[in-house]
Amino acid sequence: MDCWACDCLVSIFRSVLAAEAECMAILELRGVTKRFGGLVAVDNVSFDVEPRQILSVIGPNGAGKSTLFKLITSFLQASDGNIVFKGRDITKLSAHMVARKGVVRTFQETTIFREMTTLQNVIVAHHLRSKASLFGFFFGSPTARKDESRFRESSIEILEYLGLSNVQNEVARNLPHGYLRGLGIAIAMAAEPEILLLDEPFAGMNPEETNAAVEMVRGIRDRGVTVLLVEHDMRAVMRISDYIIVLNFGRKIAEGSAAEIQNNEQVIEAYLGREEDELMMEWQWSILQ
Repeated sequence: MDCWACDCLVSIFRSVLAAEAECMAILELRGVTKRFGGLVAVDNVSFDVEPRQILSVIGPNGAGKSTLFKLITSFLQASDGNIVFKGRDITKLSAHMVARKGVVRTFQETTIFREMTTLQNVIVAHHLRSKASLFGFFFGSPTARKDESRFRESSIEILEYLGLSNVQNEVARNLPHGYLRGLGIAIAMAAEPEILLLDEPFAGMNPEETNAAVEMVRGIRDRGVTVLLVEHDMRAVMRISDYIIVLNFGRKIAEGSAAEIQNNEQVIEAYLGREEDELMMEWQWSILQ
């Protein structure tokens, strides 16, 4: 077999492997359960997340959504079941190891350094990708100086594509609510996630801020990052989601596209209770507005 034929076979083989990798789920949950004493907060939940997908987890208050996010990112350890990221079981890993592998959740506003500028917050958030030691940063080693330069360039880029460059020199405590939410996402993006988990990213926003945040999340997905989000704003969820998982009392009761979830009677009942058709019509109308 000549070299040309060998090169063709190698190229075909690589293409097949790349296609298979693209089709594989980037995240798999298998029978994930979390018990707190006699309370089952998450009960035997299973689903797959595809690469570059925006997947929303919704459900009434107390459904187990935030607990599920904490399990995925190892802020809590599962009682049963497995969480697999890119073919590797991450169920028992520590939270910082899960983040290093590329599964990152947004920080709450309380973790933002409010006396630092927007840019400084994002620079500090790059610590997971640091090559220099703490002593290196303290004494200004060449490696530390390279890290600082690289982190600054990366932070400016992150703020630019998230639409926050106009407030990069603003002290965080002076930022409006929508910008603070955006800063939380920018801090998470500094960890270079492959999967970004957003916990109620649109909470407390007015319609204009919500529209901007929706476009921000779409932009993150367009850059190759898979997005999982927990959200109560049904209008935003229906606009942005490729796929939706619905939890109620810790159990998965439905999954599917926005159109399928919107017309699912179990989902309507979970949110509104079993009522007359008028309430069902009200639900469907509200999420279309």
